Amino acid sequence: MFEYPVREELKPSGLDGISDEQIEEHWGLYKGYVAQSNALRKELADLRANGQGGGMGFADRRRRYGFEYNGMVLHEFYFQNLKAGVSCDTSSGFHQAVSEQFGSFDAWKEDFANTGKTRGIGWAIAYFDPLTGQITNNFVQLHEDGNVASFQPLVIMDVWEHAYMRDQNALGRPAYIEAFMKNVNWDVVEQRFQAAKRGEVLKRF
Repeated sequence: MFEYPVREELKPSGLDGISDEQIEEHWGLYKGYVAQSNALRKELADLRANGQGGGMGFADRRRRYGFEYNGMVLHEFYFQNLKAGVSCDTSSGFHQAVSEQFGSFDAWKEDFANTGKTRGIGWAIAYFDPLTGQITNNFVQLHEDGNVASFQPLVIMDVWEHAYMRDQNALGRPAYIEAFMKNVNWDVVEQRFQAAKRGEVLKRF
């Protein structure tokens, strides 16, 4: 059976305001999501093979699979869009699109940061709507509650406490968000934006 690998090439380092130690702890959690996704895929396959695909145990494992699987995927998108020292080109398609839709690039950044400050655990995600071409900032609770079907993720920010507790504290989310915005890999964001506009499936590695 196919097993999802841990994508070591996505692991960032040398970020501005997010320590390598913080990334190392966070990376360990990502590896756990990969391991759990693989284990649950096998468990679900075994239950089906044993004629237990309609039972309560199967339903519980299926629900858990959605949490673990989305945890794995979102973390891969998250780590991929982190890199120090990458500026957002004012002539890029993403910059121009959010400037037009939000009034300015800074207005989009402020709205995205405020999305990340939503009370609760989860993710701030800037999505591209392939039907309308609009970019929308959404808050996704946990990993699986709030993802919009068919929307393509462009910028993904983890705002669970585990993303910043090593560097900050339980109340350190605003400082972490400020640091995150200094480390967005805008080249990757632009690649995602252009791929989404072409209707291509986004690649997270």
